[in-house]
Amino acid sequence: MNKPLTLETIVPFDLLVLIGGGEFSFGETREIDEFLLARMPRERRRVAFLPTASGSAEYAQHLGKYFHEIDPTVETVNVPIYRGRDNRRQKNLNAILEAGMVYIGGGVTNSLLGTLRESAAEIALREAASNGAIIAAIGAAASSFGTHTRDMRGVTSSIEALGWLPNTVIDAGFDDTTLRRLMSLPDVRLGVGIPAKTALAIRADGTTQVIGEGQIATYRKG
Repeated sequence: MNKPLTLETIVPFDLLVLIGGGEFSFGETREIDEFLLARMPRERRRVAFLPTASGSAEYAQHLGKYFHEIDPTVETVNVPIYRGRDNRRQKNLNAILEAGMVYIGGGVTNSLLGTLRESAAEIALREAASNGAIIAAIGAAASSFGTHTRDMRGVTSSIEALGWLPNTVIDAGFDDTTLRRLMSLPDVRLGVGIPAKTALAIRADGTTQVIGEGQIATYRKG
């Protein structure tokens, strides 16, 4: 990019980090993960992991062990939000609200958005973000913070996303064709492609920082 990217935001947060993808077990996201852990609040060293997109409880266990090796003060807990009724259980909401970082794992966007969007859990996520918790999302989860994202089940060309970044679509992993197709949607003015092993860190004022080895792609219209 020729100049730093600044994004419009409509949800208050201190730091939102969207990760294009990569295998932490192979060290592909190590620089990104060190960045995340170093910026967690000193008094809140717990990571709340949301497995909603993948449905895997083991994901949090392996990620937590890896995070603990980087920073022994960090504890990772799995927040078992897998389906509709899970998204309003008070225990799950409390885990999100009390965390210093909420990490949303990758998987299938449809599963994530069908369970999380406009739910009590998303309200808790927004509240945690406004209270200083880092929000991190990888892969399909990272693609879900714009207004729309790709329908990974292929029923339609796109599905409504979380909408934290208005008039914007995100494509994690970055497929040029997918991003251009999403850009054709009405009211979308900006498309952002985030390749694997790369993250886009977005601050409260919309300014951004690229972390990792790749380059962010941006498309504008209007």
